[in-house]
Amino acid sequence: MTSDIQPVESGVVGLSSAEAARRLERDGSNTLPAREHVPVWRRSLTQLTDPLIVVLLVAIVLTVVTGDWADAAVIALVIVVNTSVGVVQEVKADQAITALAAMTAPEARVLRDGRQQLVPAADVVRGDLLVLGEGDIVPADATVTEAAALLVDESALTGESVPVDKSTAHGTDQVSSGTVVVRGRGRAVVTATGAAGAMGRIAGLMDTGAGLTPLQHRLVGIGRMLAVTAVALCTIVLVLGLIRGESVELMVVTAISLVVAAVPESLPAVVTLALALGARRMAARHALIRRLAAVETLGSVTVLATDKTGTLTEGRMVTRRLWTPAGTADVDGHGYTPQGTVRRAGRTVTAEDAPDLRELLAAAALSTDATLRAPDDADGDWTVLGDPTEGALLAAAGRLGVDPSVDQQRCPRIGELPFDSDRKRMTTVHQEPGGSVHVICKGAPEVLLRPAFLDEPADMLAEAAARAEGLAAEGYRVLAVTRSDHLTAPPADRWERDLRLLGLIGIRDPARPSAPATIAACRDAGITPVLITGDHPATARAVAAEVGIIDGDGPVVDCRQLTSASPGTLRDARVFARATPEQKLDIITSCRQAGEVVAMTGDGVNDGPALRRADIGVAMGLRGTEVARQAADLVLADDELATVVAAAEEGRRVYANIRRFLLYGLSGGAAEIAVMLAGPFLGLSLFLLPAQILWVNLLTHGLPGVALGSEPAPPDVMSRPPRPPAESVLGAGLWQRILRVGTVIAAVTLGIAVWAHATDRPWQSMAFFALGATQLAVALGSRARPGTRANPMLLLAVGAAFALQFAGLYVPVLNELLGTEPVPLLDLLVICGLSTLGYAAIRLDRVVHRERNSPPG
Repeated sequence: MTSDIQPVESGVVGLSSAEAARRLERDGSNTLPAREHVPVWRRSLTQLTDPLIVVLLVAIVLTVVTGDWADAAVIALVIVVNTSVGVVQEVKADQAITALAAMTAPEARVLRDGRQQLVPAADVVRGDLLVLGEGDIVPADATVTEAAALLVDESALTGESVPVDKSTAHGTDQVSSGTVVVRGRGRAVVTATGAAGAMGRIAGLMDTGAGLTPLQHRLVGIGRMLAVTAVALCTIVLVLGLIRGESVELMVVTAISLVVAAVPESLPAVVTLALALGARRMAARHALIRRLAAVETLGSVTVLATDKTGTLTEGRMVTRRLWTPAGTADVDGHGYTPQGTVRRAGRTVTAEDAPDLRELLAAAALSTDATLRAPDDADGDWTVLGDPTEGALLAAAGRLGVDPSVDQQRCPRIGELPFDSDRKRMTTVHQEPGGSVHVICKGAPEVLLRPAFLDEPADMLAEAAARAEGLAAEGYRVLAVTRSDHLTAPPADRWERDLRLLGLIGIRDPARPSAPATIAACRDAGITPVLITGDHPATARAVAAEVGIIDGDGPVVDCRQLTSASPGTLRDARVFARATPEQKLDIITSCRQAGEVVAMTGDGVNDGPALRRADIGVAMGLRGTEVARQAADLVLADDELATVVAAAEEGRRVYANIRRFLLYGLSGGAAEIAVMLAGPFLGLSLFLLPAQILWVNLLTHGLPGVALGSEPAPPDVMSRPPRPPAESVLGAGLWQRILRVGTVIAAVTLGIAVWAHATDRPWQSMAFFALGATQLAVALGSRARPGTRANPMLLLAVGAAFALQFAGLYVPVLNELLGTEPVPLLDLLVICGLSTLGYAAIRLDRVVHRERNSPPG
């Protein structure tokens, strides 16, 4: 409670060691609460409650009852693999809170007993007086009591790309745990520790679970449908057999065999393999999957909610626009590297060509406290030590050909008035080699562009103010730079008088060069891009317009004004500015409740809760915080948003292959059920023996079914809109296709059996071979790119399965096991010829389906 804080005691000598110990015992350590440990057995049990897995558990019991140990072992292996993968995914996701704790400062400087002490950050208590300096990580939330040019980087918490100045002028400036002091020094009284602080609040938001992915929702429905179907079929076949006078034992075994045939037990294996292969392909494209189910989710995404700083933008302040009374200029270059160009009127200029620009940038660079550091290797980037805005000034000077270090040695600083948020300006005094001095003052245009500071004509001040407003409206942070020259150093109260305007400098965090093309690709794929940032509305609008999220005059929602926003506002807007972590959660939740599948990208601590709440969280791997990486399902190793689009393509490929397998597997299962039900009405009492059903089921749903999960994506996969989130995995006409293809397989099998029975041929063995061969022909026809060498594993799998089906007729051991007998060669050739109708059926059905689902002309 804030009433426990003693301002006099803390403000002068800090707490006493005894008082600090008492408060530590009362309030607890300055750490985040540990999450309840979930044992592995409980995680495993949760995985086993999945409806599809329950169906497989029932199937494994039934196969054991029938003595089919091979099928039972295959199903058990599928269950073990899928359960293990799910448990591993959950364990990794729980590391997010641990990353939050690791980010806080390990040690802190506090004033206790009237002297500075270095204590563990965990021992900081409310009322402690923190001593802050450049480079320190703030260990707890605190109120600033002293500040000297104190500048704090809060981007990880707020998304604001510009460091924030802290002062004591209003007595309300706060520093938050986990933020970084980039310049200056100060003192602050701790107001909240541990779970009560900013980090703790975000940690609480991180407890919000992500829920089931769209694929998991769809597979739950499939599992329930298969369970109901299996029970119904078991009952029907059992009753019909008993009515015909078959033995109870035989009909029970047959019914159980049909249940196993109705359940595509390799579906979980197909899903797992497709997801794993998709994850490996994504890794090759710099997208690292942390949660396997997220692979498919990417293909379902309808809304891409993205952060601004470091995601759409480079995450570095860069000088882009210059204005002097003599004209304007543009600055080109990447990051903080001093290599680049300055262009005026379409041509490149240097310091010699443009003395007005040289004077402007030389003065701005001279009046800085930051330094640029060259990369350690040829592929590295230049970095800034100090204020990023000042780093942008140094880089711009270098691009014009000005060496700030030379000017700093030639004109050393002999006095200064540091920048603070009330003055909104910084003034430095420098001595020339001949003994004269000059004063440089840079700061906010609304402060400096006044007669009280500048000795300039009114029309020039008006023009400069208009230019500054125009740049600010375009999302730039604008600095005015002024100068005055003196023979001797003037008194301090005259430093900021009678100044001469050198010009204006427009600085911004520029959009990534690839961002516009990425946003365009999202739109082409039917994905709606949304910008959610903690930055200023003008900056958000400028970036959103530049990359193509909105038009230049598009609406921007200022989240500071969202007191009781309607869900429609959160759902329909495309740009949100000044969003807090809680508001980001509300926006994501609103979209999901509207039925959208949301991917959220971000890199800061403030993005962590939203990354967890979204259907799929995407974090930056290079500049992202560990918190964001641990909360995300997908980590971009190259920090490029375009990688998300590439990953979405892989996600759509995975989903297409899962539907491809369902069409193949369920049409075959439907055909097996159909022939067993129709056979007795055609005079074929027990159409197939239980062992024959399981053999065909194992061969067709085994390797060929799994190999279908490796099919390449259709060429136009990213020009289609995403599938409706509420659409069943069997939707979009798939179940009708299953019935059509299943009918062809059943018709071929029944036709051969009736002909063989009528001509005293071994009809059951011929039907057994025809059922398997026709399903394998469907597998070949299911390829995404028939006639090519794409996915050679499918060709090998079909060849192996066909060979084993052939062996089922001609290998004596298998004849005895399966109850088959050899078929004459000529009859076998007839069966093989007719089974190709399965290939023709699936290819023709694809054309019929495409025509029926194509938009009207």
